[in-house]
Amino acid sequence: MHFVHMKDMDHIAPSLDEIEELARETVANFPLPFRERAQAVALCVAEFASDEILEEMEIEPFELTGLYDGIPLTEKSNWDVPRGPDTVWLFRRPILDEWAERGNVTIAELVSHVTIHEFAHHFGWSDDDIASIDQWWH
Repeated sequence: MHFVHMKDMDHIAPSLDEIEELARETVANFPLPFRERAQAVALCVAEFASDEILEEMEIEPFELTGLYDGIPLTEKSNWDVPRGPDTVWLFRRPILDEWAERGNVTIAELVSHVTIHEFAHHFGWSDDDIASIDQWWH
């Protein structure tokens, strides 16, 4: 499999595999205590969230760039019955749409931001917690 060099991606729309590669690079650069725990989370990239997720969240397909599906570490218990691996989802088309709309960030920066945001939910941070230190969306 041949990947486009990451620095060249700001001129083309990256594939699902290239978005995943950018996300995995982000996780590989997490500080060590976070990196170890993040590597136990499945990382998946799809074009869009499923209809079921969009209906449940009552949002449109292009509104959701990423999603954490699991039980945050701060809420896990030894008594929890695993229902599947914790998963961070990235949605390519909404990410590309936001990238084009913003025009002031690289695709690598945006994928990294979405990845970090979703893993923050895994670590138990709320959207308000994340917003208090990360003004990206404002």
